[in-house]
Amino acid sequence: MSETSRIAFGGRRAVPPNNSNAAEDDLPTLELQGVVPRGVNLQEFLNVTSIHLFKERWDTNKVDHHTDKYENNKLIVRRGQSFYIQIDFNRPYDPRRDLFRVEYVIDDAVYLDNEKEREEYVLNDIGVIFYGEVNDIKTRSWSYGQFEDGILDTCLYVMDRAQMDLSGRGNPIKVSRVGSAMVNAKDDEGVLVGSWDNIYAYGVPPSAWTGSVDILLEYQSSENPVRYGQCWVFAGVFNTFLRCLGIPARIVTNYFSAHDNDANLQMDIFLEEDGNVNSKLTKDSVWNYHCWNEAWMTRPDLPVGFGGWQAVDSTPQENSDGMYRCGPASVQAIKHGHVCFQFDAPFVFAEVNSDLIYITAKKDGTHVVENVDATHIGKLIVTKQIGGDGMMDITDTYKFQEGQEEERLALETALMYGAKKPLNTEGVMKSRSKVDMDFEVENAVLGKDLKLTITFRNNSHNHYTITAYLSANITFYTGVSKAEFKKETFDVTLEPLSFKKEAVLIQAGEYMGQLLEQASLHFFVTARINETSDVLAKQKSTVLTIPKLIIKVRGAQVVGSDMIVTVEFTNPLKETLRNVWIHLDGPGITRPMRKMFREIRPNSTVQWEEVCRPWVSGPRKLIASMSSDSLRHVYGELDVQIQRRPSM
Repeated sequence: MSETSRIAFGGRRAVPPNNSNAAEDDLPTLELQGVVPRGVNLQEFLNVTSIHLFKERWDTNKVDHHTDKYENNKLIVRRGQSFYIQIDFNRPYDPRRDLFRVEYVIDDAVYLDNEKEREEYVLNDIGVIFYGEVNDIKTRSWSYGQFEDGILDTCLYVMDRAQMDLSGRGNPIKVSRVGSAMVNAKDDEGVLVGSWDNIYAYGVPPSAWTGSVDILLEYQSSENPVRYGQCWVFAGVFNTFLRCLGIPARIVTNYFSAHDNDANLQMDIFLEEDGNVNSKLTKDSVWNYHCWNEAWMTRPDLPVGFGGWQAVDSTPQENSDGMYRCGPASVQAIKHGHVCFQFDAPFVFAEVNSDLIYITAKKDGTHVVENVDATHIGKLIVTKQIGGDGMMDITDTYKFQEGQEEERLALETALMYGAKKPLNTEGVMKSRSKVDMDFEVENAVLGKDLKLTITFRNNSHNHYTITAYLSANITFYTGVSKAEFKKETFDVTLEPLSFKKEAVLIQAGEYMGQLLEQASLHFFVTARINETSDVLAKQKSTVLTIPKLIIKVRGAQVVGSDMIVTVEFTNPLKETLRNVWIHLDGPGITRPMRKMFREIRPNSTVQWEEVCRPWVSGPRKLIASMSSDSLRHVYGELDVQIQRRPSM
């Protein structure tokens, strides 16, 4: 160690920082040295000869505290619950002359009353992540693996890397805030490097991960950030971190999530006078979906009533107090507009409450608000249901229904506490047009043609002619466009009190060559009514249906017995898939593993067999993913019931 890297501690009161769990393993010993004073008999002193912690899997401490699933031989107990230790002395303990006391006082700031909620949000090691698009919600399972061998030590190591003082590690507010910063590697050499550009050199594509175990173990063994993650990967790893440390946690997905760059509660979409989007002026983006976490805890730093679920987000989006992190922000405070309460409530409030504003940028420099969509952002907020893999709608925990008096009051409260909304959309907005426009995109399969149908409805007694413009783009799920693959202009004539449909065919060859890994297509339709100069605008996304992996099992599904797991995939595309990686995971059944296939020709099938020996009984799940140079986000899963080993 160089002289410059040494930490100097000078003065009588200076002490080294106490911020390493690993250092706690080396307990100091104190030995009496030198000459023993006359009249002192060391045998009369009460000395501790041994301490029994009852820390084996079958011992009462681990069973009663539900920590027997941890692959760890240390004592692991939960807050607010009694546990047993046995202390052996060198002689019988005499309360008349011996003073001995052991005292632990640990308040449980993360206690959930409901047992089923505790089982789901602390003990469940397999979860479901919702993604896709609000009208075509897709799911994938995720292995949290919080009890797997080495994961607890890695979570403690993450806090060590953050140099978090041990005295703060019993505070879930501090732990979740540190974890939010450390799960991403944006500015602190944390766990995961984020990448949203579809280039994943020297790393694993985010869609290929099946769980958190590989990521966390690689981070500890390499002592370097792991490549790569996107929002659902950050949320999955963060959920493991929180549950492993005993903090109830869940992943939530917000559909049409606002990334409000100027924090004005408005997603400003600027249009040219001909209806095209002005990409130079449009800085805000709307994510098709965004995943973050909620952690359950009391909030003694806030007024009464704002404890419970707290939004925490480890995806590096905005800087908070000098680091890329977000939360914990009280969900109750967000719902009621109390964005003054720490931490980062204004940002989360904007993610679920912003208005979508369509603004025409005139050539003379003036701006005219053409349309305001107050219902697009935060359309649906969901999480996994308790005790099942279904979806639970939790939108009403974040926001009141649009149009309710409570919703207006919450917005006014947020504005009063500093949330900015500089543009008065009521004063400058045009009057409502007499023509309505909407469009539908049919569900489509990867590699197949699809149809888009635009409907124009004339609600007046006037005759109108319309010039419409369609822009079809390949987009990242973050709403950022990669490439426009189709544009089309067409004219429509509307008779009074009538409607007309226009169909546009999207051919597979138009989009296949430029697809990103989530196969997301974004359509933007604008129309100008020539007689009134009114502009209509609408945007929608669709996620193509991608083929699945098939998982099969044969053999006895019993703890300690071999069973054969087969993963199978058939290439339905007309092109050869190259550099194909298949990942397989199954908590309690197999450690994460992967296999490479150099290529899979069109309509060809590959199979991968592995022998697995389960070590955990009960309902389990096998999870597989596939990635290649040109096709990703391919998943498969299989529910398995593992039986206990028969007693002899």
